[in-house]
Amino acid sequence: MSTEKKVNADKETIIAQLLEKVNGSPFLIVIDYTGVTVPEFTALRASLAAGGASCTVAKNSYMVKALTQAGLPDISASLKGQTAYVTGQNDICAAAKVINTFANTSKKAAYKTGILDGAELTPDKLRALGDLPSREVLLATLLATINGAGAALARVIKAYVDKEGGSDQ
Repeated sequence: MSTEKKVNADKETIIAQLLEKVNGSPFLIVIDYTGVTVPEFTALRASLAAGGASCTVAKNSYMVKALTQAGLPDISASLKGQTAYVTGQNDICAAAKVINTFANTSKKAAYKTGILDGAELTPDKLRALGDLPSREVLLATLLATINGAGAALARVIKAYVDKEGGSDQ
């Protein structure tokens, strides 16, 4: 096998792996990791993995081809320099929260762009997603709101019954 054919086969394998990652994830977060040390990057990957996400480094041109094959938005203008790609199975907010924390402490990583359910996200929107409370906190807040409305309705009904001379029996 010639060297050129091996390179093309390796390239196609890498693109296929990237395509599998982007097709298997509802989101893609693109970050610039210029200046991040290997230990810092390893720590970032571990934090992302704990939240169900993974961080991949690949040639930008390979990712452009994978995104094109997946039918996702053209974000090639943002894919310059040292770029890492974060994908996951579930929660973009958890991944963005890890990246926000890392960027705030290291001052070395920055959002470039992202894709959520086929729509492009700006760096500001990604930061905002990372600033949201956890899913559990949001659900608890929603349930408290629903419960509060029900309790208020029950109090109004009880007050009306008491005013009209009704009895609890």
